[in-house]
Amino acid sequence: MKNVGTICIIDDDSVYQFTTQRFIEYKKLAQKVITFKNGRDAINHLKAGDSELPDVILLDINMPIMNGWEFLTEFEKIKTNLSKFIKIFMVSSSIDHRDLAKAKDNKDVFDYLTKPIDDKKLDLISKF
Repeated sequence: MKNVGTICIIDDDSVYQFTTQRFIEYKKLAQKVITFKNGRDAINHLKAGDSELPDVILLDINMPIMNGWEFLTEFEKIKTNLSKFIKIFMVSSSIDHRDLAKAKDNKDVFDYLTKPIDDKKLDLISKF
């Protein structure tokens, strides 16, 4: 299992953020973990360009202010201006086939992972 540098968690659930961050740190999957409670704050961080960009984003679908789908729309607009390629994984409790299909059709989404996140699912992100 390789260390992926920086992982960004975008999710409004503080318990999920906390446990996933601790799990990533425990498994030593990343050198750094950054978190945002909504897509807008994360997009603003990426647009600023003056701070470290993540290597991987774990993106929730249902969030206030800017949800995961809206984040992906904005990400599409700015990704060519970013200094590195970022892998995005949708992470949601939704098992709706429409969400799965929409994520699969989005070229910026590497995979769709359902909550809760466990060892095997986190190990996936280090293999891409």
